[in-house]
Amino acid sequence: MANSRRSSPGGKRAGLVRLVEACLRGTVQPGDRLLVGLSGGLDSVVLLDILGRIARRRRIRLSALHVNHQLSPNAPAWERFCRRACRERSIPFRRARVRVAPGDSVEASARAARYAALLAQPAEYVALAHHQDDQAETVLLQLLRGAGVRGLAAMPEVRIEDRGLRIEGRAGIEDQGSRIEKTNRSKTWRKSHLQSSSRAPHSSILTPVILRPLLDVPRAAIEAYARERKLSWVEDESNRDTRFARNFVRHELLPVLAGRFPSYRETLARSARHLGEAARLLDELAEIDAAQACREGVLAAAVLRACSPARARNLLRWFLGRCGVAMPNTGRLDETLRQIVAAKEDARVKVDLAGHDLYRWKGGLHLVPRRESATPFVRPWRNERRLSLPELGGVLRMARGTGPGIGLAKLKEHAVVVRARTGGERLQPDCSRPRRTLKNLFQERGVPPWVRDRVPLLFCGADLVWVPGIGVDCAYRAAPREPSLKPAWLPGAP
Repeated sequence: MANSRRSSPGGKRAGLVRLVEACLRGTVQPGDRLLVGLSGGLDSVVLLDILGRIARRRRIRLSALHVNHQLSPNAPAWERFCRRACRERSIPFRRARVRVAPGDSVEASARAARYAALLAQPAEYVALAHHQDDQAETVLLQLLRGAGVRGLAAMPEVRIEDRGLRIEGRAGIEDQGSRIEKTNRSKTWRKSHLQSSSRAPHSSILTPVILRPLLDVPRAAIEAYARERKLSWVEDESNRDTRFARNFVRHELLPVLAGRFPSYRETLARSARHLGEAARLLDELAEIDAAQACREGVLAAAVLRACSPARARNLLRWFLGRCGVAMPNTGRLDETLRQIVAAKEDARVKVDLAGHDLYRWKGGLHLVPRRESATPFVRPWRNERRLSLPELGGVLRMARGTGPGIGLAKLKEHAVVVRARTGGERLQPDCSRPRRTLKNLFQERGVPPWVRDRVPLLFCGADLVWVPGIGVDCAYRAAPREPSLKPAWLPGAP
């Protein structure tokens, strides 16, 4: 962001409004839906007040969302306050009540629940009230956690997410030679980035763009605005609890730092911008490395072997990030890379990564969202044309016809059931070859490992009759003009 913006906030109301309006100009268009994340605290109330004044002039459809974490006895009062603040400004108000998942970090769980609620809203943009002091705290916290370049870049002013794909930038604000033309700060800018970037394999739905228009504004300027406008806000008592890491940094560490380095906010924000630029360059390098090696969400393992260790780690981080995987720590990333490049060509490699399984299969890396193992079940077939199998995540279609398929007359001898694989099943799809294990047939037909345990098996009595992708057992095959059953497995169908 230009130096003029960083140095000009002061305490004047008009100046702060102009800064926010400049951030929105060319990005948020008339008629766009802009949602404010409203906690009720000082920062979000100021942002609400500023955007309320701008929205009327620019014909932006402004609304606010209060996320109630239900962690404080004061939470109902905060919700009522936010509703009243919006009513006074004639701004549509919504609230989302969330349950914070238990875990080691209440802060992290609450943040995850809050962002999930905000990004699920029907809006093109979500505005958050993070400011320069927040950015300085984030840089220090990330440094103390041993974060890499991307983590130390802290919070971007603009973040676009597309179910795992992230694009971070400065929304066209000039900064020391790294510039994005303001004319591109628009929905066209957003679309072109998403269309030209590698999408996550399971990604298709756009979530709102996150904007932080106060990110280069010190909290002192926000407080001055609130005083001049005579605004009221709520105070979260947990903000004083120094058992939380951020509060410790804010109340114990930063006052000491300010005594020796009074301009630490601007300095750390500048470092975050430099690191953000470095992170983008690393992504560009990864895209060059992946240009001939990444197709349809599959990365060739050979390219990782050909890279230097640092470059291979960078490419693997890029691949995981593009697939929406929470980034593993350094030790876990190194171990993942070691397994990928060191295992023999025919070895089956599977690595658990935060809700995903990473397979090295047929020379490629495949990331598959982890699903619970199929629960044991037996589903009788009573001549239905469709069997819904939620245990396996799909629908079995049972069409009738003549010729190739399962001979209907042969199915009348015993009860017909559908169940999941349990192990040891055998089938003879080729009459010129002996009956073989399903494991062997899957391997021969190239069925991916992550699919094998999630296909329905059709039995007649104790006999395995049909397996998707493998075929019909010889003993149950229909004659050319015989009435037949033609099963088809539709994974993912409702």
